Amino acid sequence: MKTKTIILFGATGTVGGYTALELIAAGYNVIAVGHRKSDNGFFKEMGAVYYSVDITKKEDFKKLPEHNIFAVIHFAGSMPARMETYNPQEYIDTIVSGTLNILDYTQSVSADRIIFSQSISDVAYACGTTNPIPSDIISKFPLNDDHSVYSICKNTAVNFIEHYYHKYGIKRFILRLPNIYLYHPNPFYYVDGIKKWQSYRLLIEKARKGETIEIWGDPTCKRDIIYIKDFTQIVLKSLTANVDGGMYNAGTGIEVSLEEQIKGIVEVFTEDKRSDIIYKKDKPDSPQYIFDISKTMKELNYIPKFDYMAYLLDMKDEMTKQRFSKLWGKE
Repeated sequence: MKTKTIILFGATGTVGGYTALELIAAGYNVIAVGHRKSDNGFFKEMGAVYYSVDITKKEDFKKLPEHNIFAVIHFAGSMPARMETYNPQEYIDTIVSGTLNILDYTQSVSADRIIFSQSISDVAYACGTTNPIPSDIISKFPLNDDHSVYSICKNTAVNFIEHYYHKYGIKRFILRLPNIYLYHPNPFYYVDGIKKWQSYRLLIEKARKGETIEIWGDPTCKRDIIYIKDFTQIVLKSLTANVDGGMYNAGTGIEVSLEEQIKGIVEVFTEDKRSDIIYKKDKPDSPQYIFDISKTMKELNYIPKFDYMAYLLDMKDEMTKQRFSKLWGKE
């Protein structure tokens, strides 16, 4: 069978980088696209081709192949976690206009399908309990926080993709992402423009140093924790699924309590001194959410492979291997 060609927008990002390597390992011909001028030769070394494209500029798409593209994966666009200074116009340019440009490219090359990453922000209103959130629940947006305009733009992009499905028959696989747990050398992100540690990376750092770790609020608060390699499995399943697509939750459907999360981190990442764990029940509770992944499992034949401890062990291995150092640098 002829090798299928996949074009991946957002290939230099955290999710995009891992996805590219999984696609290559699965035998696809991968065209990696990123905003960065240079990938430092990373993708060529891995067996892919890299193009620098500004998705807000339609003329930039002329650099790309015009034929024989089976699928387009769209993980590009600005996001709050990487926005140091709040600029809502950037969301409109990269997510709304950028998605329209990518859709026009997808249609022009007669690609069979498009895979897009939706944010959990559209179902934020349904979080806070352990009631599983269905894939096809009504999409909304946060009314007044740093994700509001971002979520509005992501929802708009999803609507455009749905329109192109009905107008041109482009199959669409919209993957709703919570926080995707993975190793990246940069452990920081932004909240309202303020630089902060990612909570799980800070906990790992404390465990490595043997520092005391606090469990805030209710230690039984639970969430659905999905590792990057289960997410990339969903992407691969979306490429072979014999359906027209729709909205799919990217999760495990497994509840992991805050206490289990922290004890697991201490178990896996302790180096010399074991961290003491103390409980601070007067502090705020951790946000809760669980995804109903029955549709993802049924239509995409997805079965999660990484439970919580398996994810921690694999991420520790990734920290040692530093596979992406040429692309992202080192800690």
